[in-house]
Amino acid sequence: MTEPTAPAPAAAPTKVALVTLGCARNEVDSEELAARFEAGGFRLVDDSAMADAVVVNTCGFVEAAKKDSVDTLLAAADLKSDGHAQAVVAVGCLAERYGRELAESLPEADAVLGFDDYPDIAGRVRTLLGGQGHVSHAPRDRRTMLPISPVERSSAAGFVPGHAAEPDLPEGLAPASGPRALRRRLGDGPVAPLKLASGCDRRCSFCAIPRFRGSFVSRRPGDVVAEARWLATQGVREVFLVSENSTSYGKDLGDLRLLESLLPELAAVPDVRRVRVSYLQPAETRPSLVQVLGGTPGVAPYFDLSFQHASASVLRRMRRFGDPQRFLDLLDQVREHAPLAGVRSNVIVGFPGETEDDVDVLCDFLQAARLDAVGVFGYSDEDGTEAAGLDGQHDAEEIRARVEHVGRLTEELTAQRAEERVGETVEVLVELAHGDLVEGRAAHQGPDVDGSTTLVDAPDSLVVGDVVRARVVGSSGVDLIAQPLEVVA
Repeated sequence: MTEPTAPAPAAAPTKVALVTLGCARNEVDSEELAARFEAGGFRLVDDSAMADAVVVNTCGFVEAAKKDSVDTLLAAADLKSDGHAQAVVAVGCLAERYGRELAESLPEADAVLGFDDYPDIAGRVRTLLGGQGHVSHAPRDRRTMLPISPVERSSAAGFVPGHAAEPDLPEGLAPASGPRALRRRLGDGPVAPLKLASGCDRRCSFCAIPRFRGSFVSRRPGDVVAEARWLATQGVREVFLVSENSTSYGKDLGDLRLLESLLPELAAVPDVRRVRVSYLQPAETRPSLVQVLGGTPGVAPYFDLSFQHASASVLRRMRRFGDPQRFLDLLDQVREHAPLAGVRSNVIVGFPGETEDDVDVLCDFLQAARLDAVGVFGYSDEDGTEAAGLDGQHDAEEIRARVEHVGRLTEELTAQRAEERVGETVEVLVELAHGDLVEGRAAHQGPDVDGSTTLVDAPDSLVVGDVVRARVVGSSGVDLIAQPLEVVA
């Protein structure tokens, strides 16, 4: 009599590591990819050396970000030669923007996948691991994929990263009810980005993002609120709304003031303590939005205003609008509604045709503006942009000198602004509680780039996710030091 054979042991799940570079919008996209991998039978691992496949979500915004993305892909490829990973895959903005060209110039990557590959990302990577290759896409201007008229886009939009919804998903990868946003958290902190919209309709002469991210498309309010409710069940206490241009939200849904009605609804989601909005276009920041951002309980009085410069002549060459007085008037409006509001911005120096007088105009504006945080970037030519063909180009050394000059000034000014906050009462969301070190961010401090607040003599009972009312007693650069008064949530 033949003995029955034991069943073969189940094969271990294929392991994948996701490496995310760039902005918070990429973080959302990575969490969508993570959900798709899990739904496709993969197991996510944090350590690339333990993975069968390493997927790098690249950034393609400026030259330094592109280099960082390529270096990360090359480092992942080294793991293959060490006998670890079997496949290295490029996704994200750099991959979408250059496609086949990137694949040809970087043979160390086994595949370069575009946004249209995301719906079947698990199948694509499994095919690669099976020894089959992948033909990289030829890049195209994604703005051509949608109607010119914004109100005609909602029914015509194809796949947009971060907007995906699926009817049937495994438990834990999406809200239990309502619109089924496809997402799996990759961290466990109390702050999470939430995509509000994608793409941009503006034509800034220095920016290539609309070419590979496409025209502006809003997510529907019900989808955004449902995802916020799900994030709250995952321990998120601050929802950080991200997009390429938040002030345009709703224009393709027939209501340009939709953000004003959405924000109070998000602030009312149980367990969400704070809602923050990123990337506001100054020219589109209307009084009604300033009022809601500055006066709605649960909404951070935080204004991430993309000034980019202050000289009117430079702004015109950038195909943007404004001048120092208009920007200062806007800041007066903000502080009228919310005197303690946080304001951050980014500026570009070394733009083609920028004179020393233009730099002086920018510096004078920065001194008058009293901003809490400023990112200073040196101009770099971007493929396919109008600015790359403008006259008056500066050499790399001159751009670097201007970045250092304006950067030193902004460091001094933002440190002074932090000193001005000594004596203020702030509400701090605790993000780190380890022994005597308790650290978080006040409402005027955005994630990652705007500084933090350290709580001194904090009670041992504080845990990550608590919101503490505290009095500012000191500062160090842009960072604050505060004395706890009470736990408010």
